[in-house]
Amino acid sequence: MAKTEGNRVNGRIIGRLRLASQGLLGAGFSSAPEAVRWMTAMQAQDLAAGMWAVGSRVPGSGLSDVRAAIDAGTIVRSWPMRGTLHLVPPEDLRWMLDLTAERLLRSVASRHRELGITWPDIEKCRDIALELIAASGPVSRAGLFAALEAAGQPTTGQRGIHILGTLCRHAWLVLGPMAGNQQHFAAFDEWIPSSRLLERPDALAEWMLRYFTSHGPATIRDFAWWTQLPVTEVRSAFESIRDQLACLEFEGTEYWLSPETAALLEEGVPGQRSVLLLPGFDEFLLGYMDRGLVLDAEHSGKIVPGNNGVFKKTMVAGGEVIGTWAVQGTGPSAAVVPELFDGRKLPVFSKAARRYLDFLKR
Repeated sequence: MAKTEGNRVNGRIIGRLRLASQGLLGAGFSSAPEAVRWMTAMQAQDLAAGMWAVGSRVPGSGLSDVRAAIDAGTIVRSWPMRGTLHLVPPEDLRWMLDLTAERLLRSVASRHRELGITWPDIEKCRDIALELIAASGPVSRAGLFAALEAAGQPTTGQRGIHILGTLCRHAWLVLGPMAGNQQHFAAFDEWIPSSRLLERPDALAEWMLRYFTSHGPATIRDFAWWTQLPVTEVRSAFESIRDQLACLEFEGTEYWLSPETAALLEEGVPGQRSVLLLPGFDEFLLGYMDRGLVLDAEHSGKIVPGNNGVFKKTMVAGGEVIGTWAVQGTGPSAAVVPELFDGRKLPVFSKAARRYLDFLKR
């Protein structure tokens, strides 16, 4: 695909192209499963934030729609990459885990030694969990912890969650139906009865193509960081898909995107006056190694105060993060309260606020 020079491009335009790729401008998607399938993986360690990330891409949807998709297993939540919970299409989770599980296991090996977790412990915990679920159906984390403790497997000091994460990364367990504001754990093969099986080169090529289509413009290093797969392997696999993508060169860096998104540079990039209220951990910000194109470095600490790993909700105007927001009050009196970065002009955000509050009610 021909290379497009970025002489008419700046960070805000790249931000708007990313908004378009991610379904955050225009018609979006018709359902929660369609949105998740398009995005391939959506960060969701904060479940409420993850559900709004989906809802913000499905106009007219409500919280109940996303919960229903989780309960039906048409979207699932697990640890496919980076040791972080994501929402993914159920049919794709197994091949994602096949790509990443071994590398993830190596990355937590030292922590497992500190917690006294051995592979025989993992196998024992697997058998206990699957036996309990076979007898009583999906089980809460507390229920699993109680069963493990009774069998002599301590769960305190993060030991329990590391065990459950490992069981999920090896496709024995998966987070299943909702119970209040939490999810119960289900047996992977029962909750996801049909999985696509891909050879590693095919899986990596597909994942990359879907990433650049749904997240572009993005760099090869963005994808390698996003999945935590080796850069050398990623670069090699990229050669098999590069002719299906367009290349945008900006400030000496190559950004890859779908031809359809690239065409917007000629047709007119939408979203110049768009105002979006995105959740913390949204893919618009966290889907890339370098966030500097859409977030001024001087304000990054306001998104993650104290660099504590907890991302605030972001207000995005015209493809740029201009501040954070929160909800004040509950029920009919609930209101969105913005906090803009220094010197920023407050845009009209009433429509975006109404959309979020309506999502919570539906």
